[in-house]
Amino acid sequence: MGVLSDPLSDFLTRFKNASRAKNDQFTAPFSKAKAEIARILKEEGYIWDYEVDTSGQWPVLQVKTKFVDGTPALTDLKKVSKPGRRQYVGAQEIPRVLNGLGISIVSTSKGLMSGSQAKRHNMGGELLALVW
Repeated sequence: MGVLSDPLSDFLTRFKNASRAKNDQFTAPFSKAKAEIARILKEEGYIWDYEVDTSGQWPVLQVKTKFVDGTPALTDLKKVSKPGRRQYVGAQEIPRVLNGLGISIVSTSKGLMSGSQAKRHNMGGELLALVW
């Protein structure tokens, strides 16, 4: 596998592909940002659980995808901010996803958080992804 220019996009793509293929879990190379995204997805109910496997040469993030009655909890996602074009939003500009049925993931100065948490703390930042 070659060098990735956007590891967070790779993680989100692996999640979307695993959900669509009805795989009960997937793995991705570990990073703190990916673990924080997995934490947010678990809090919001898009995955069952995640854990870090350090038994190999490099740590790996193992994520268990969530299915409700055979259909994936994740319908779709969109990576908004990309390495070539970053998207920054203020606290009042954080978008509502599907009229409140989805979530947005925002990178703030206090760390990664969902859009609703960022609005509650009145913090803007880099809009990473929209998940529904």
